[in-house]
Amino acid sequence: MNLDPLLAQLDPEGEIPPVDLWHPEQVGEMDLVIVADGRWLHEGTPIARPRLVRLLSTILRREDDGRHALVTPAEKQFIRVEDRPFVVVDADPDAQGTWWLTTNVGDRLALGEDLRLSLSETPAGETVPEVPVRFGLAARLGRNVYYRLVEAAEHRPLQGGGEELGLVSAGVWQPLGRLDSGDTA
Repeated sequence: MNLDPLLAQLDPEGEIPPVDLWHPEQVGEMDLVIVADGRWLHEGTPIARPRLVRLLSTILRREDDGRHALVTPAEKQFIRVEDRPFVVVDADPDAQGTWWLTTNVGDRLALGEDLRLSLSETPAGETVPEVPVRFGLAARLGRNVYYRLVEAAEHRPLQGGGEELGLVSAGVWQPLGRLDSGDTA
């Protein structure tokens, strides 16, 4: 599929449109894959322009059935996502103790009451934190960000044994992983 007609309908500033309110009648499939490391491949070729990836990311949503689609008022194109569509590539705390995460497509997220880390399995079977972004979409923590957060983490005992590794952001506990009682020594 040619991306040009789809791109012509998008906001060049990359603002997030209300894709949750759009229900176009024209529906199809596009040969676009978001691989687990965050790269976007169109017809097997990586999309090398970050602005184009950002633009497309603003019209992405996850359907109730779990499929991912690029949506405009005129059409919906289903795509394939190997794991999560976004990857957290940077994390920094502010002076008030809130951790700010940045995704590979430029979203800035403040961990707190509304946006919490949760643990889930990757397709490879590893348990890795993720954070909700928008419209049913989530970002997986990149390995470098995960290790940066682990350096700032603390251990808390779990009921039933073992410990949880995590940190506090905006006064809210954010889990990074669980340790069995034998792993904490």
